[in-house]
Amino acid sequence: MEYEPVIGLEIHAQLLTESKAFCGCSTRFGAEPNMNTCPVCQGMPGVLPVLNRKALEYTVKMALACHCTINELSRFARKNYYYPDLPKNYQISQYELPVAEHGWIEIDTADGRKRIGITRIHMEEDAGKLIHDDTKPVSYVDLNRTGVPLIEIVSEPDIRSPEEAAAYLRSLRAILVYLEICDGNMEEGSFRCDANVSVRPAGTQELGVKTELKNMNSFRYVQRALQYEIDRQIEVLNGGGRIVQETRLFDPSTGMTASMRSKEMAHDYRYFPDPDLLPLRVDPQLVERMRATLPELPDQKKDRFIRELGIPPYDAGVLTASRELSLYFEETVRLCPNPKAVSNWIMTELMRQIKGEDAGLSSCLVTPSQLAELLCLVEDGTVSGKIAKTVFDEMCESGKDAPSIIKERGLVQVSDRDALLAVIKDILEQNPREVSRYLEGKTKLLGFFVGQVMKATRGKANPSLVNEILQAELAAWRPRSG
Repeated sequence: MEYEPVIGLEIHAQLLTESKAFCGCSTRFGAEPNMNTCPVCQGMPGVLPVLNRKALEYTVKMALACHCTINELSRFARKNYYYPDLPKNYQISQYELPVAEHGWIEIDTADGRKRIGITRIHMEEDAGKLIHDDTKPVSYVDLNRTGVPLIEIVSEPDIRSPEEAAAYLRSLRAILVYLEICDGNMEEGSFRCDANVSVRPAGTQELGVKTELKNMNSFRYVQRALQYEIDRQIEVLNGGGRIVQETRLFDPSTGMTASMRSKEMAHDYRYFPDPDLLPLRVDPQLVERMRATLPELPDQKKDRFIRELGIPPYDAGVLTASRELSLYFEETVRLCPNPKAVSNWIMTELMRQIKGEDAGLSSCLVTPSQLAELLCLVEDGTVSGKIAKTVFDEMCESGKDAPSIIKERGLVQVSDRDALLAVIKDILEQNPREVSRYLEGKTKLLGFFVGQVMKATRGKANPSLVNEILQAELAAWRPRSG
């Protein structure tokens, strides 16, 4: 039987506020264990939480960016469960009345644009962290993260493949980073994903039994975990077995998922309104203030790059997937108004240097103005494209500008027609056999002659001029007499 996967994602995004969701403790990552705590986030008796207004504003901004309906009235609830890193034995979250509902974003797929529905976006606080000792059977509890403000973004079960899931994740992360409300760091846990996946006979509408996947801290791991789980479920069903609703952990070292525990239902958490927090009324004026602060978002920027700068949709998608990369591109184009050339260099040479990572861009020694200066030198014929790549590599290592490196290493392109003509005539005289073969129709030998000229000029000859002179000389070839 042919099966169809059905995937829904739950994204937890840590908000970039200076203090926690319901107390004044710092949210700074990397502090000594249990230093950023107080009686409120430690769950001491008799203390009262107070909502962080900035966290609410950030939640509203994300809801607007995802086309959600923002509820004027929402309510905090207690999600009850026991775990050593949850000091109150409940988590302040939202259940029946979230801040925002019924949104969507669009992703690019092999079949074109696809809309993925968003069920809800709600606020909650984070739990702490367990640190396991590898030398003895004990675990340590660090409560620094306890109470850090989160938003949970729950998708509709509209995703039909691991590739679509990764595209959805990347799009959501880009929006969060563009809004400057989350740093999107999956390795540090500030952007986390749980996936619900089931399979059903193709063409049917009824949902199958789902499993929840955890421990996926990269886009690649999400794809691998989902593909493994889809294949596992299909194998179980084809073997006459049944799927059990459970939570499974992904092991990156094996590429497999393993059962962790049975999956709770909503009623198992015994949600009820938090008596320490009043219902939350979101002022429409606050919503409009947040709407006025929305920046140009990735899809809007992508459309503008295609429309105004004339670059291909693929290039625009790559350049706008990262806010930092899009700003780098725009500044470079402002100084060197050749968008396609700038796009090509950023997507090949620059991304090769930074290994395609946002973090690498922040430490890159080549500024947009320096890259623009180098590209202008290529355009005016001062250096060839090949030499420019060598210059760019040295710029990345040393931080020097292009003119300084070109001058120090004597890399100015040779564009003197008479000088190149003399070199070319000499090479043709030295290779009469290859000239004869070229004239007999072996036109691919033109590349051989170009290579010889480049070798003779140590790569500094103007390639287009070399090609022009070579073709003219070969067409009118007359060997020198005796």
